[in-house]
Amino acid sequence: MASWDDKYDLYQKRQTLLSGQSAADELTMEADLALQSLGGILARTLSVDDRVNWETLKDRSFYAYPIDFPEARPSKVTPDPPVYVIPKVGFFDVIMGKKASILARSEEQYATAMQEWSDAEAQRTNIWENAVGEWKKRSNAFWDGHKTQEKAFKAEQAASHAEVDRLAAAVASGEEEAVIEHASLVLERSDYDGLFEKSYLLQYDRPRKLLKLAYDLPSIETLPTIKAVKFVKATGELKESYITERERKNNFESVAYQICLRTVHELFEADESGNMDAILFNGFVEFIDPATGLQNRSCLLSLLVDRTSFCAIDLSRVEPKACFKSLKGVSAASLASLAPIAPVMDLDTEDRRFVDARAIGASLDESTNLAAMSWEDFEHLVRELFEREFASRGGEVKVTQSSSDGGVDAIAFDPDPITGGKIVIQAKRYTRTVGVSAVRDLYGTIMNEGASRGILVTTADYGPDAYKFMAGKPITLMNGANLLHMLEKHGFSATIDIKAARISST
Repeated sequence: MASWDDKYDLYQKRQTLLSGQSAADELTMEADLALQSLGGILARTLSVDDRVNWETLKDRSFYAYPIDFPEARPSKVTPDPPVYVIPKVGFFDVIMGKKASILARSEEQYATAMQEWSDAEAQRTNIWENAVGEWKKRSNAFWDGHKTQEKAFKAEQAASHAEVDRLAAAVASGEEEAVIEHASLVLERSDYDGLFEKSYLLQYDRPRKLLKLAYDLPSIETLPTIKAVKFVKATGELKESYITERERKNNFESVAYQICLRTVHELFEADESGNMDAILFNGFVEFIDPATGLQNRSCLLSLLVDRTSFCAIDLSRVEPKACFKSLKGVSAASLASLAPIAPVMDLDTEDRRFVDARAIGASLDESTNLAAMSWEDFEHLVRELFEREFASRGGEVKVTQSSSDGGVDAIAFDPDPITGGKIVIQAKRYTRTVGVSAVRDLYGTIMNEGASRGILVTTADYGPDAYKFMAGKPITLMNGANLLHMLEKHGFSATIDIKAARISST
């Protein structure tokens, strides 16, 4: 037994070694494939048709009817009727003349039993028929409900198909929002095998047929670095070895240039309607500044290229960085240094609704009641306040033509591709609680403007329905207390006296 135990222990050790070595070999192969894939980012898109097939966006599925009504049909259990048993009549019963009475009593008992059985059977039948009737009602309601759901399913499907057709027609006619949505479809379908999570901001200049794109590149820390995995027999551990720092930087640079060229290629190839004569690609990266330890963002590369020049290139044979430079792309000497560059072109902030701004903050003091301020002054104050808020990030805030009807009061342009973009701001100088309808209107405005988010500012507060509606949506609600805090943060003083404002308004 001891000998067999020793042999089994030895067998277990060998299996562990084989298993560990196998795991190390498998992990090494995966690491090698991950590193190799970095060099094929551009090449992989050349075998893909990037054009959007509108028909594939339509849901052609059928309504999923259940196989059967889940409730079983009520069953009826009928016990056998009583059986007449001829009574035994003894010799003395015959002599004594009791035979007839015995037979009569037996028949009477049988008749009574039969009547009871018949009455019970009638009751059972009545209960069963009622149960079947109720079952049929539930069954009919079940199938009628599914018919209603099928009708709603088909109506929703038809509406979805109509929306796809509308979008296809709008793209063909070059509508601004449609071109942006089409470009978003193309970018979302671009498969990078989970290398990074795509984030971008799109703008379209229809007169110039120029698509502008601010694109988030993967940071150098997120790229694969494992070179091989070795199994250490002595400890049973798997030990990883990594590529050199120089290789990491080279990989990051290669990936960045490939993503830029690949994205431009995909957008041009998908543009069957000829909406894009040129594309601007600004590549950003987020990183922690080693000098300050703070989160930072830099534009590392910028390329503005026209269709003719780009489509004349054979991307299957180019060296990405050399190709980027030949197209007059702008970038730092080393992308890994994360040195920011000035983009070829920034976000377009032109809007004909904008009016000249007025400085209101300087005239404020502790006696100023914001709730009693004029609509126009309040809107200009909100613009001035958010302009200071976004100033550190190079943002810009412009006030639109004054309107107290719930329209757009100001628009902020934040250059941050993730948290920024176009931000709709609405100012509500209210003396009553702001209801959910105002928040709904803001959400609709965000959609219509193609904004990334919206901010609603009021001198009062919001009802519970307003807070409930904004949950999970790109909306920020600022009440009077938030507004006063923000004013103080930027060196302004004022008060909000709702009661006094109501009295003065009357």
